[in-house]
Amino acid sequence: QVQLVESGGGLVQPGGSLRLSCAASGSISKINVMGWYRHTPEEQRELVAAITSGGPTNYADSVKGRFTISRDNAKNTVYLQMNSLKPEDTAVYYCNIDVTTATLRRLNLWGQGTQVTVSS
Repeated sequence: QVQLVESGGGLVQPGGSLRLSCAASGSISKINVMGWYRHTPEEQRELVAAITSGGPTNYADSVKGRFTISRDNAKNTVYLQMNSLKPEDTAVYYCNIDVTTATLRRLNLWGQGTQVTVSS
């Protein structure tokens, strides 16, 4: 089994910063892609950012230049540094990973979600 634990959400004023973390643990052989999605108050899900095992990244146009995704392969952890936050960034953020387990199963897993609220 593989588990994901997210942390780092909260309430921040416009222009502020937050850092999200998502740690994977369990029977892991390799984590292929790690990413962050968000569900907006209008219940739309969108990809925020993703990073492959080799390092290439992909960002939603709305966060380019403000958010940075990174990963620590030794810790099986992905981070999302969010700067210059705007009220429209308010959402529940979910970690998502594509993982190969020690028994060579390929799984796509979601974290529990963490609320980010940007408001004055």
